[in-house]
Amino acid sequence: MASSNAVAQDGQRESGTIKVGIVSPQSGANSRYGAFAWKGARLAADEINAGGGILGRKIELVSGDSQCAPSEGVSAAQRLIRFDHVSMIIGDVCSSVTLAMQPVVEAAHVLLMNAASSNPEITYRAGVGGFKWTFRNYPTDELRAAIALQYAVEKKHYTKFAVLSVDSDYGRGAIAFTKKYLPRYPAQILSEDYYKETETDFRPVLTKIKYSGAQAVIMYGQADTTPIIARQMFEMGLGGKVGLVGNGEFTTAATIAAAPRVMNGAVEVAAWLPEWQNPRSRQFVDDYKKAYAGEVPSVQAYSPWESLHLLARAAQEAGSVDNDKIRRALTQIRYESVMGTVTFDDHQQAVLPMVLVEDVDGKPMIKGAMYSKVDYPHR
Repeated sequence: MASSNAVAQDGQRESGTIKVGIVSPQSGANSRYGAFAWKGARLAADEINAGGGILGRKIELVSGDSQCAPSEGVSAAQRLIRFDHVSMIIGDVCSSVTLAMQPVVEAAHVLLMNAASSNPEITYRAGVGGFKWTFRNYPTDELRAAIALQYAVEKKHYTKFAVLSVDSDYGRGAIAFTKKYLPRYPAQILSEDYYKETETDFRPVLTKIKYSGAQAVIMYGQADTTPIIARQMFEMGLGGKVGLVGNGEFTTAATIAAAPRVMNGAVEVAAWLPEWQNPRSRQFVDDYKKAYAGEVPSVQAYSPWESLHLLARAAQEAGSVDNDKIRRALTQIRYESVMGTVTFDDHQQAVLPMVLVEDVDGKPMIKGAMYSKVDYPHR
């Protein structure tokens, strides 16, 4: 597959287009996220093409259905490279698929811009980690955990924490990252507990937390479970006494309504929100709603939209549709995104802030954006 890059570029010279693959779950349980990704990329392609394309060439999007399964994602990427002759791929929403695609694009010399999956291992393996054709324009779970802890200590002045997270790779991984960065601060974890996805009675662990002296609970959990925990915290008199920090859809109307006193002051960290008050972000939300019958875009729509614009800018700066020249341009780029100036570090991870959202008197309020330095493992 080493010649796939040359084949793709020959095909593009003949057709006058630049083919970009979008690998995402178009079917299966996660298909709603794939639909967002396709719509966001489609909107960006239309905008770029309306402005003259990339160096005079129109963008042609080609979809590949990963079904959020690594084997399907690899098959989709291989088809896009071998038969559709794409020179760039944006994807996937699912980290396991992105990890599986990395060696495929590396062998083919095809750019992979990860725009919506957050496993840090993707970045560990990119750039100086080995895979020079993988870039990520999306924050990692590690960065989220580091920022949540930083905000909790520096802005909320919490120093004593309890842990209550979902018993999954995501929940345990987020806490492992939290503990990695805990020594940066005068803070400590007093108790650490994990719940099963089907669990509904949290009173025993909440009793332990109540008498532990914890000022806040660090929680990385399921959206459906957060309201249950919040109601039981209220029943036990923890509302207004013990805060919540992390990620578990703390700021949705349904969660806040479940126990307003408990959720007041809860802090969540997000990659992007439709409410973000950047003029270009507001324009994106308006244009997306007009294009898709009033639908509000999610971050899974925003990130592919921004990432395609980023790739187009890199090609313009390279002055070429040659993949290697675009790859080199990405390593040096300073791109003004909705979230701020994007640059890539030596692992080809975009250096991005994240949005801090806090529940204030029953409403989610954006408190600004924050960046925290990630310490890469030595390998």
